[in-house]
Amino acid sequence: MAGINTLLNIGNKSLFASQSAIQVTGQNIANVNTEGYHRRTLLLEESMAINYRPGQMGTGVDATEVIRHFDRFIENTYNDKSSEMQRWLNMFKNLQGVESLFNESASAGISASLDKFFEDWQGLSNNFQGEASRQTLIDDTKNLLSIIRQADDQMGRLQRQVDEYIQQDVDEVNRIVQSIADINKQINTQNIPGQNNVNQLYDQRDKLVRDLAEKIDIKVLDNGDGNMTVLTKSGYTLVESDKTYDIKFEAPKTIRSLTNSSSFDGTVYFQGSDDYEYYFEVAQAGVVSNASPSAMLRVSLDGGETFLKDDDGDDLLVPARPADSKVTVRGLTIWFGKEGDSLSAPNNQMEVGDKFVVVPKSGIYWYEDTNTAENITPQLTMSGLDNNRRLTGGSLAGYFNFRDDAVGRYKEKFDAFARSLIWEVNRIHSTGAGLTNFTMTDGTYGVERNDAALASGAAGLAFGDRLASGSSMIYVYDKASGELASSAALDFDPSTPGQQNFDPNKHSLNDVVTAINSTFNGSLKASIVDHKLRVESEDGKEFAFGADTSGLFAALGLNTFLDGDSASNISVNKAVGADLNHINNGHVNGAGEVNTGDNSTAFNIGKLQDTKVSISTAHTGTTKETLSGFFNAIVSSVGADTAASKFNAQYQDALAQDLDRRQQEVSGVNLDEEMSNLIKFQHSYTAAAKLISTADQMLQTLLGLKQ
Repeated sequence: MAGINTLLNIGNKSLFASQSAIQVTGQNIANVNTEGYHRRTLLLEESMAINYRPGQMGTGVDATEVIRHFDRFIENTYNDKSSEMQRWLNMFKNLQGVESLFNESASAGISASLDKFFEDWQGLSNNFQGEASRQTLIDDTKNLLSIIRQADDQMGRLQRQVDEYIQQDVDEVNRIVQSIADINKQINTQNIPGQNNVNQLYDQRDKLVRDLAEKIDIKVLDNGDGNMTVLTKSGYTLVESDKTYDIKFEAPKTIRSLTNSSSFDGTVYFQGSDDYEYYFEVAQAGVVSNASPSAMLRVSLDGGETFLKDDDGDDLLVPARPADSKVTVRGLTIWFGKEGDSLSAPNNQMEVGDKFVVVPKSGIYWYEDTNTAENITPQLTMSGLDNNRRLTGGSLAGYFNFRDDAVGRYKEKFDAFARSLIWEVNRIHSTGAGLTNFTMTDGTYGVERNDAALASGAAGLAFGDRLASGSSMIYVYDKASGELASSAALDFDPSTPGQQNFDPNKHSLNDVVTAINSTFNGSLKASIVDHKLRVESEDGKEFAFGADTSGLFAALGLNTFLDGDSASNISVNKAVGADLNHINNGHVNGAGEVNTGDNSTAFNIGKLQDTKVSISTAHTGTTKETLSGFFNAIVSSVGADTAASKFNAQYQDALAQDLDRRQQEVSGVNLDEEMSNLIKFQHSYTAAAKLISTADQMLQTLLGLKQ
C-alpha cells in the first residue's frame, strides 16, 4: 500500500541511483585520457508499480547495471586496417635503410665505380705496357668489388636484424594470447549478465586484441562472456576461451606430404640457404638412385602455382639422388635419405604427387600440439590456396615481406648482377694473354665430385650452368726463345678419329685432366688439388690460353681476372693481384703468337659496358640487359618499393584513424557531456534528498497529531 514509507523508499532508491550515476560519471571523467577505456553509463529502470487508487503507484528507480559503449563491428574493421597499416609501416621503415644503401647520387656509388672499371679497361687497351694503367685498374676494381661486398653484407645485416624483431614479436604474440585467455577465464568467473558487467576486463581484453592485431592479422569470434575465440585470418586458432595455441619462430626445416598410395620411407635433405621456399612435386615415379631411371621431381618457388622451366621451356625435372650424388637447384643442394638418417638411401619408391617442401630459412609455425607444425610464414611469392594458410598482415608480415620478398629479391638480383659481371669478364679474360706466360696456374673454382659431369648438380661447379660444348685451345712455348713448341685444342677422346670436343653434360674434372695430359703428352701436366684443376709445364716450357668456345677455362677459374660466384665473395683473382703482368690485354693469334701489344682482350672487356648480356633470376627468368642497366633497375625497384610501402602505410593509417574516430564517437569520453551529466545527477541527488526530507516532515506531522 502506498504511503509515507513508500515515499522514503523511493527517495532512498533515488539517492542510491543518483550516487551511482555520479560515481560512473566520475569514473568516465577520471579516465578521459586512459588508452583502451570505453565510456560507461548506468542503466536505470523504473521499479515495480503498485496497483492502487486513484491509479498505479510507482516505487522508484532501480540502478540495474553499468554498461559500456562499444561497437564490435567497427572494432573488427579497425583491427583489419591496423594490421595492414603495421605491415606497410614496417616495410617502409626498413626499406628506407635499403634505399640509403643504394643511394647512387653519391659519386662513389656502385654505378659510378662500375663505369670507372670499364673506363680503366679502355684505358689499358690504349696503354698495354703501362704499369700505372694496370695498377689503376686493380685499385679501382678492388674499390668496386669492396662496395659490392659491403652492400651485400649490409643487406644481410638488415635481414639478421629483422630476425631479432621477428623473435620479439613472436614472443609478444604468445604473451598477448595467454593474457587474453586469462582474462576470458576471469570473465567467465566474475561476470553476471544483467547484474555485474566486468567492463574493466572487457576493456583490457579489447586493448590486448588491438595490440595483437598490430602483430598479426586476426579475426575475432565473440560468443559472449569469456567465450571469445581469436584466430589468424587464415583460420589457425590462437585463443579459444581459456585455451591457447602457440606460434614459434624456428630454424630451417623440411616438410613432406605423401599420397595415400605412397610407402616412401624417406625425406629430402638440403644444404644452403635461400629466401624462397622450395616445393618439390614428384612428376615421375621411381626410386632414389645414382643413375637413371630414378624418381623425377619438378620445382616451384611459389607453393606449386608455377614451376621452374629449363632452357627449352619445359618443366625443370630434378632427379632424386642419395647423399653421395647431391643435386644443385639454384643455390640449394638437395638429396634424399631415410627419415632420421640422411646418409642412407630410402628403400621404397616415390609416387606421382608426393610433395616435399624445403624451407631453407627461419619461419613461423603454428602448433596445435607438440607434434603438429603448420607453416604460416608470410611470403608474397605464395598465391592461391597456399597463401590462404599464411599470415598476411601485421608487423610480422611486414618484417617477413621485407626480409624475404624485398631484400631477398634485391639480393638475388644483386647476386645475378655480380655473377654476370664475374662470368662475362672472365669469359673474355680467360682467352687472352698478358705480358708473361704461365709455368703453373691453379683454377679458382672447385667441384664436389671429381667424376661428375661438370654441368651436373652433382659436380657443384659454380658456373657449371654456363658451360657449352666446344673446343679449348692451349699453346706451349719454349721459355728461353719464346718460340711456339706445340698447340692444340683439348681432345677428350684421342681413340676416336677427329677432334672430340668438351661436352659439359658428359665430361668431368677427371676427364679434363686426362684430356690435357694426353693432348700435350708431357709438355703440360694437369692434376687435381683440393678438387680444383692445376696445370703446370715441364721445365723449360711455358704456356698460354687461347680461344675457348666452351667456357671451360672461365668456369674452372683458369687465366681469369675475377674470383667468386656471388656479391658476397666477388674478388680479384689472386694470381692477377700478385702479378700485374697476368692482366690480359692481348691474345694469342692464329699463328700461335702472343700478341701482347694488341688490345683485343682489354677492348672487349671495356665494350661490356654497352653490351647486353644474359642475366637470370627466379623472378624475371633470363633477360638481356647491360650490367649497368640491370643494376640501375635494382636501384629503381628499391625506390619504387619504398614509395609504394609509404603510400600504402599512409593510406591504411588514414582508414584506421577514421575507424578509430568512429569508435571514439561511440565509446569515447566527452568531457562536456560528462560535466552536463554530473550537474544533472547532482540535482537528482539533491531532489532525492529533498524527497526524503519531505517524507520525514509528513511523518512528523502525523506523529504530532497524538500530542
